[in-house]
Amino acid sequence: MKPKYKIVQDPRYGFLRADPTPTEAEIEQYYREEFYSSNRFNDSALDLQQEEREFFDCRWENMYRRCAALLGRSEFSLFDVGFGYAQALLYFRDKGVQVSGLDPAPQGVEYARAQGLDVHRAGIEDFGCVGERRFDVVTILNVLEHLRDPAHTLLDLKSRLLMPGGLLVVEVPNEFNDFQVVADQEYGLDQWWVCPPTHLNYFSNDSLKSLLEQCGYEVIASEASFPLELFMLLGEVYVGNPDIGKDCHNRRVSFEALMRKHGKGAKLARFYEALAGLNLGRQVLMYARPKS
Repeated sequence: MKPKYKIVQDPRYGFLRADPTPTEAEIEQYYREEFYSSNRFNDSALDLQQEEREFFDCRWENMYRRCAALLGRSEFSLFDVGFGYAQALLYFRDKGVQVSGLDPAPQGVEYARAQGLDVHRAGIEDFGCVGERRFDVVTILNVLEHLRDPAHTLLDLKSRLLMPGGLLVVEVPNEFNDFQVVADQEYGLDQWWVCPPTHLNYFSNDSLKSLLEQCGYEVIASEASFPLELFMLLGEVYVGNPDIGKDCHNRRVSFEALMRKHGKGAKLARFYEALAGLNLGRQVLMYARPKS
């Protein structure tokens, strides 16, 4: 697929994107025939999430605490756009959050409903299923990179899903970061993260912040995740080698667990906030409110 596209800067919003943008029909065909029939929705994908439950639960707990602190209350409603196997929704529900969400994949929706969740099967950008309901928090995690028009979706979320004064929580891969670029140049890895039509958009902390602000949001906080590409600069080239990749991930998990075990969780959070400011880290997680 790579020869068909080049990466350009969006002239209005500043993030990087694939050019030409695939047509809606091409995207629908890809997701129907390839993406949702791949390992994102099969038993092994769910088993992996459950096997690493402690790691993911720490992630959801941090998100829950941040949302509760920013809202000023521990009880709130949350809608997840593109919930996958609904592991985040299940965690938030157990914390007393009123949860709902949508996803296009029948496997994920069926699983979520079997767990008693109130969810919708709908296209990622189709919010008509929600009706007049509005939510204190809307999460859209690892979704914007897939969309033909992420700005349109962010504007739609603001007008059709969020309560006044509510929180939008966005997560995207942090691409073209310096650690990636150096590893690519050193080892000739052919910009492995560039993968249209799966990923059409490529964000950094700065470009995601700019996009949100231009769409009428005030960014309150941002944080990165562990900079996994750092391992490659230390000689652990995991691209194309899943065994090395798994080992690097496990070492990252151990690092975070030890920091929390020994009372350094707050310092860890500040470390990830600092990385976001440098446009480093594997992911960027951002909290924003609609501007009044």
